[in-house]
Amino acid sequence: MGNTAPGVGAKPATAARIYDYHLGGTHNFPADRAAARAVTERFPLVPMMARTNRAFLRRTVRFLVDAGVHQFLDIGSGIPTEGNVHEVAQQAVPDARVAYVDVDPLAVAEGLELLEGNEYATAVRADIRGPEAILNHPRVTKLLDFDRPVGLLLVAVLHFVTDDDQAYDVVSRLMAGLVPGSYLVVSHASASPVDANHDDIAVLQDVYKRQTASPFQVRTRAGIERFFTGLELVEPGLVWLPEWLPAPDDPTDFARDPQACGGLGGVGKLT
Repeated sequence: MGNTAPGVGAKPATAARIYDYHLGGTHNFPADRAAARAVTERFPLVPMMARTNRAFLRRTVRFLVDAGVHQFLDIGSGIPTEGNVHEVAQQAVPDARVAYVDVDPLAVAEGLELLEGNEYATAVRADIRGPEAILNHPRVTKLLDFDRPVGLLLVAVLHFVTDDDQAYDVVSRLMAGLVPGSYLVVSHASASPVDANHDDIAVLQDVYKRQTASPFQVRTRAGIERFFTGLELVEPGLVWLPEWLPAPDDPTDFARDPQACGGLGGVGKLT
């Protein structure tokens, strides 16, 4: 996608392709690169935040595989490029199953191309705001067995559901479709009162609102904890992303100041 077809450059930037750009990927368009640069000009740490979030994703997938969960529903997945869920899970369990879901049709198309020949992974287009459409999607139900535990991955996506009531309702309805022994993984931009510069947050939100199709809403620590209502939080609980079971291969960008990563993450078990 780095080589743009005629007319494609006019497409609005999206969170999935901006994220890919921050990770050093090539699956993005001029609008995505322009929006990403606008963000990094004001917030130089954003690419490091993206890498830290991807490292959190890898660690949680490894944790779930070790816990016996071998099928994953990754909503708001973006483009499943290097170091994504299927690579991590299938390295340990070759027949681990992964269904990627994203609202961006170009991310899904690119994902299907990258996954060609992998019978245990697929990508579908759907909006997180329609949980039942995701849970009942024919390709999802063909791949995943919802009578067995599933790892539901909502990594850096819930802050794009800007209405609080809708966001909590979406998570509740998704978890209602899963059996005990399933897990919820969440990472989310944080705006805890003692942790955040609210002027910077307002600027960042404004940049996304003006330059992308994906406005976002940061939430407090308490607001993010609410997504785990009714679940058993896995130790170490809801923490800054670098603090969640750190691994030797993690990026070290925020090793001295974990809260500077700007994101909280946690894993909850449905019992």
